[in-house]
Amino acid sequence: MEEKPFKCEVCNKSFSCSSHFLVHQRTHTGEKPFTCDVCNKSFSQSVTLRVHQRIHTGEKPFTCKMCGKSFTQLSSLQVHQSIHTGENPFKCEFCDKAFPTSTRLLEHQSIHTGEKPFTCRVCEKSFSRSSHFRAHQRIHTGEKPFTCEVCKKSFSRSSTLHEHQRLHTGEKPFKCEVCNKGFAQFPGLVSHRRIHTGEKKTFTCDVCNKEFEQLWGMLDHRRIHTAGNTRKRFKCELCDKCFLTSTKLLRHQMIHTGDKPFRCDVCKMTFNRCSNLLSHQRIHTGEKPFTCEVCDKSFSLSSSLRIHQRIHTGEKPFKCEVCDKSFADPSTLHHHKGLHPGEKTFTCEVCDKSYSESLTLRRHLRTHTGEKPFKCDFCKKAFNQSSHLLSHQRIHTGEKPYTCEVCKKSFSWSLNLRVHRRIHTGEKPFTCEVCNKSYSESSNLRKHQRIHTREKPFTCEVCDKSFSWSLSLRRHQRVHTGEKPFTCEVCDKSFTESSTLRKHQRVHTGEKSFECEVKGDSNHINNHNQ
Repeated sequence: MEEKPFKCEVCNKSFSCSSHFLVHQRTHTGEKPFTCDVCNKSFSQSVTLRVHQRIHTGEKPFTCKMCGKSFTQLSSLQVHQSIHTGENPFKCEFCDKAFPTSTRLLEHQSIHTGEKPFTCRVCEKSFSRSSHFRAHQRIHTGEKPFTCEVCKKSFSRSSTLHEHQRLHTGEKPFKCEVCNKGFAQFPGLVSHRRIHTGEKKTFTCDVCNKEFEQLWGMLDHRRIHTAGNTRKRFKCELCDKCFLTSTKLLRHQMIHTGDKPFRCDVCKMTFNRCSNLLSHQRIHTGEKPFTCEVCDKSFSLSSSLRIHQRIHTGEKPFKCEVCDKSFADPSTLHHHKGLHPGEKTFTCEVCDKSYSESLTLRRHLRTHTGEKPFKCDFCKKAFNQSSHLLSHQRIHTGEKPYTCEVCKKSFSWSLNLRVHRRIHTGEKPFTCEVCNKSYSESSNLRKHQRIHTREKPFTCEVCDKSFSWSLSLRRHQRVHTGEKPFTCEVCDKSFTESSTLRKHQRVHTGEKSFECEVKGDSNHINNHNQ
């Protein structure tokens, strides 16, 4: 039996060669002394570095003699050759299944043994396959080695890159057997099939047992439970905010440094995130790569698609803790929370106004300090709340994620959709206390109330004359400016008001809008002629 004098003190594994022992120890210390000169990625073994460098050089030294296909690693060639030979020399003792390599056999046997030898040091999650373990580690490191050649977006898994590339190619390889409709992803086909079968498969949240028709709906919902439980190891030294990955920390630090390394080639606007640049570029290209699989409506932002999809699923994942009422998006929930008085323990030292949440107080304090930490990447306009910034950005992106179920008209803001729905329902919730006249919008009620109060808040700066409505003030100001914006297309004569233009146009058309009701009386006709 071969002597193995070199023993690891951590896991008691023994080695016959000191060099193998030293390499093994790096699995415990995390040391990676071999660094790639091109991309700075580090490795624990020199042989792994050499294999990695072939990605940059394009070298593929191992060639199949049967079909001429080349590979960067000998092991990849050996696996490939089994396609031609059909040879699978490594047989499982439990189920007699055979594999072309011992590595594949060991991975397979973990199904029977339940063994998960690959453990993450960050979250202690275990895996039966090294490939799954490596993919998992990218959650913590933020590494995204697979990059799209079209839009430069990066992904942590090659499979996710393949799915993404179908946005550019338009490929939809998954076809419905009934109606031949194609889908870019297999889950989309599975969901679509239920339209034909009538099946209602549900995905259940393992925390609160809530059921969803779509998997993504359940995953989106589950973030409510996991939001505060994930360990955040990377801390910003300037503001103490913590992040899951180093990449997210670096991205956040650009807020403090003001660094914006991503520049638009068309309008030269700069951004602190590549994703923001890609979203911005869609203004120039008109591209809307995110398509709803139910109604085929497309969006330029994935977040807008998620909000839209809740129209079909009826999902309202944002729940009020006071009255249990649910909402489809967080901004509507936040607006709703203000309706509950509740206990207000957080008081503003400037104006003594009180709030039930510390977060709401911090937002309020910005009205005194003038702080506006949320800046638009498109026009540099700043806001004191992130929700206001998100709403504002839709002016630039043209995004309209809120759609009327009756007439399919879309809106950029949920408030505008609520007001629009009243056209279909006939609802007029705003009533005048003086004359009981009702309106569908609060702004129209306020305008109407000035009839009763005789309030005239709009004053002319030239002659100090006041008006109840801003429109009336604008009309009046034309007396001073001489502006005549309404021009006759026949004779080019101009007027200060549209109503005067309409009266004038009757000269050319011969139209007589007002007909005398008295007919046949000669004396009355003579009065007209005079």
